[in-house]
Amino acid sequence: MELRIGTSGWSYDHWDEVLYHGCRPADRLARYAAAFDTVELNVSFYRWPRDAAFTSWRRRLPEGFRLTVKAPRALTHARRLREPEYWIGRIAASWDLLGDRAGLLLVQLPPDLARDDARLDYFLAQLPDRIPVAIEFRHPTWVVDEVFGLLERHGAAYTVLSGAGLPCVLRATAPRVYVRLHGPDHHHLYAGSYSDADLHWWADRIREWQGQGRGVWAYFNNDGHGHAVRNAQRLRSLLG
Repeated sequence: MELRIGTSGWSYDHWDEVLYHGCRPADRLARYAAAFDTVELNVSFYRWPRDAAFTSWRRRLPEGFRLTVKAPRALTHARRLREPEYWIGRIAASWDLLGDRAGLLLVQLPPDLARDDARLDYFLAQLPDRIPVAIEFRHPTWVVDEVFGLLERHGAAYTVLSGAGLPCVLRATAPRVYVRLHGPDHHHLYAGSYSDADLHWWADRIREWQGQGRGVWAYFNNDGHGHAVRNAQRLRSLLG
């Protein structure tokens, strides 16, 4: 079954000693793509890239590589998924520019947005079928069977989380399982390095999902000190 393991973002100065070894910032993506087959684009959360950027990524990324794109905070945090048509149109146009280099659309909801099934249902209904989506919930009211059922009806992936203060619920709602690993530190997000025992545990979970016939996409977001790179490489090695 399909397995993709990467990191959240790629352009970090402090990865020089673990991945880039002095290469120019302009060459980092090529170096990253030689080591991994997927990455989360996080800059799109803060400022949606221009068409030329998506066209460039399609040209520069190698065949078989997949770029997962994080939905803009203008949609998720400012509009809070209300009247999503404008942003869905922009996202769809950019998706088409990425072509076969497009991965999933990651939609991270704000931590103060409580459960609203009608709002989520409407958003997912408007999203074109050609855009596979993963939803990351930060408010605990969303983590209920009714919401899982809603995701299943739309073929949307529930984002399995690892990180301080986040519920780690091992639920699969789509043909692909989406995992975000924000770090093992119990007090701070994005901090710490996963132990070998932690990574063996996640490798076992991934094998279980694969045994159900599901693909798995996993991204490490503990970028400090290059932990994400090392952890992603180690998890890949455990899974062969």
